[in-house]
Amino acid sequence: MSDAIQHECGIALLRLRKPLDFYLDKYGSALYGLDKMILMMEKQHNRGQDGAGLAGVKLDMPPGQRYISRYRSIENNPMQDIYNRIQHRIEGLLDGQMEKIKDVDWVKNNLAFACETYLGHLRYGTFGSNSIESCHPFLRQSNWMSRNLILAGNFNMTNTTELIEELVSLGQHPKEQADTVTVMEKIGHFLDQENDRLKSEAEKNIELNNIQRSQFQIDNIDLPRVMKKAAKAWDGGYAMGGMLGQGDSFLMRDPNGIRPAYYYFDDEIAVVASERPVIQTAFNLKFDDIKEVPPGHMIWIRRDGTVLIKKILEPKKYLACSFERIYFSRGNDGAIYNERIELGRRLAKRVLKAADNNFEKTIFSFIPNTAEISFYGLVKGVESVLNKQKIDQVLELKNDYSNEILLPILERRPRVEKIAWKDIKLRTFIAQDVVRDDMVSHVYDSTYNIVNHDDTIVAVDDSIVRGTTLKKSILKMLDRLGPKKIIIVSSAPQIRFPDCYGIDMAKMNDFAAFQATILLLKEKGLTSILENTYQKAKAELKKDMNDQINVVKAIYEPFNDSDISNKIAQLLTPADVKSEVQIIYQTVKDLHASCPQNLGDWYFTGDYPTPGGNRVANQSFVNYVEGVSGRAY
Repeated sequence: MSDAIQHECGIALLRLRKPLDFYLDKYGSALYGLDKMILMMEKQHNRGQDGAGLAGVKLDMPPGQRYISRYRSIENNPMQDIYNRIQHRIEGLLDGQMEKIKDVDWVKNNLAFACETYLGHLRYGTFGSNSIESCHPFLRQSNWMSRNLILAGNFNMTNTTELIEELVSLGQHPKEQADTVTVMEKIGHFLDQENDRLKSEAEKNIELNNIQRSQFQIDNIDLPRVMKKAAKAWDGGYAMGGMLGQGDSFLMRDPNGIRPAYYYFDDEIAVVASERPVIQTAFNLKFDDIKEVPPGHMIWIRRDGTVLIKKILEPKKYLACSFERIYFSRGNDGAIYNERIELGRRLAKRVLKAADNNFEKTIFSFIPNTAEISFYGLVKGVESVLNKQKIDQVLELKNDYSNEILLPILERRPRVEKIAWKDIKLRTFIAQDVVRDDMVSHVYDSTYNIVNHDDTIVAVDDSIVRGTTLKKSILKMLDRLGPKKIIIVSSAPQIRFPDCYGIDMAKMNDFAAFQATILLLKEKGLTSILENTYQKAKAELKKDMNDQINVVKAIYEPFNDSDISNKIAQLLTPADVKSEVQIIYQTVKDLHASCPQNLGDWYFTGDYPTPGGNRVANQSFVNYVEGVSGRAY
């Protein structure tokens, strides 16, 4: 994506289902689990660049010995920083006596992360400062083992205000208004209730002493009961992972399946992660070995290693995030790879029409790096069109198949070139805007002497959100090559509405499609639509969240996709660009055909899967009209 947007976090949960000496005997290391966690987190590092955290729980440790470990980092390479800190600590404790690493009892009693259960998180913050306090996993501590809660998630809640009010009504005093704190304390409250229930039950048996009663709580925690109560009022997209101090662990997914989560277990391990290829790579598994966590369900790994799949909330219409497939997830997932290929392939005919079907004068390229797979798909689609032309030309030869005639036909191919190169981020000590803008315009460099003045450049991007990089850098860079025309192709549809479930797209006025629509309304004398929508949005916001509808859709109704795309092209084309510029977006219909299992499209259509989404859209529009720069949730 040429526009940098902040997005979902990555999570990984691992439970070793055998004693540590099993992994030492079979794999040569009692730290097998730690090694696998580091690997899984590194493989998800594309998802979270500004912070990371790792926590572990040791089972059956005696009183007085630490059994919970946690490191968090906001260094430039947070995972490497965590790894280095753990490694440095291990080396210090070994003190050159490497034989200790083969002593399982010594390892478990002395090395902080020699655990049976791990929870890792990669933070890509959508809101708030990048601080250690913002990094997951979060820890709610207690001197009672079964009351300790460690939590990490890939989520945003749209109704944080209401959730905080619920905590206050319970007698709590939340320390800040953040969904992470709210969710932690909500789960923690019902975890305390569950412990109190079990404590009361244990006290009925007068033969049990306090230690035995505590053990009764440890053995009988009903996590599904806790999560059903805690999640009842949540509105948002989430994949929520956690561990208890006594060894239970879990991952729960929202009822619409908005946020992704996958799992695998055998007699050695149980693992859950945000991405399928992460599990495949770390444990050398096949695609079909790994299953998707069902929406509204929880993977519950009990302290004895039992793996259960429990329904917590009633599943709703499956609306998994399509942006996840277009951009966020790693393209080495076989299903995602094929979907991105199809996204590009379905654009071929529209792109060729815009280029006058002139193969000889059209150069196909892409904007690094995540658009590459869709670019391959576009080229495949273009090749299919060209092959049909070749067949027609061959049939017209009427058996005159000499090499001189046949070879030029068969050798016709799309002109595929790597034109755009992304350099490191350029910086300047001079603060003037004109100098800064000039430096920004050179973030992308180009391949020279392959473009002729009568050529058309087709450049594929995976999505165009704000269009800032297009305007300040890419279009200027391509124009310097001297083409007749530049066609920018987005494998995603126009982003028209805010996202409130994980992606940092909260302000409607940031979107190029919204800006273009506002200009069109003003040019066509339709500003009354803006005022009417504003009044309707304010009226909706007075209603209960569950009763609101998204009235902002009305501003887009007077125009078709091409009207808005053409206005976006005008809006983003710098005044000094000489080439004709056209922007082609994916259609929602072809998006659904390409990604049939991920039909969540609210940022394109305004069709939100939860009531909170409609409220966010209405609030975001009201904020725009009133000049409020704050977030809509």
